[in-house]
Amino acid sequence: MTMWVFGYGSLLWNPGFPVARREVATLQGYARSFCMSSIHHRGTEENPGLVLALDAIAGSHCQGLALCVAAGEESATLDYLRERELVSSAYLERDLPVALASGEAVTAVTYVIDPDHVQYCGGMELEKQAQIIARAVGGRGPNTEYLYNTAEHLAEIGLGDAELEWLMTRVRQITA
Repeated sequence: MTMWVFGYGSLLWNPGFPVARREVATLQGYARSFCMSSIHHRGTEENPGLVLALDAIAGSHCQGLALCVAAGEESATLDYLRERELVSSAYLERDLPVALASGEAVTAVTYVIDPDHVQYCGGMELEKQAQIIARAVGGRGPNTEYLYNTAEHLAEIGLGDAELEWLMTRVRQITA
């Protein structure tokens, strides 16, 4: 059976598993935002960063990439993703329907935020997000790198995100 993964943040530019096919896809009912405190990858418990998550918001949608896992790599990929994405249990693993740009509908493994988790911080003003991202560093490097890579990759594939582009400009001003 073909396994798909929905990428909307770092999975866009660093999937970490063998991808047989990539296609622009849309997930209904969720919005991409910096609504999760990062205490491992892009910040610390003392100085949390912010990472993107999918926040369930009625009427919203998120465009990203549907990543088709290479045949025979499904089990290893799921193990890898669980180790990577479920490190603090702030994400919930869901199998959700996504619409591919080709018109095909597939079910994709998708990581969404648990709004009841202590790391959830939805609704934060963009200026406050920029101040946090500009200063935080975690086990996978600076929070700025995560923002820049994600925003630039979205723009490269024709899915520019106005909030991420504003944040990128503002964070560069703060860190200049």
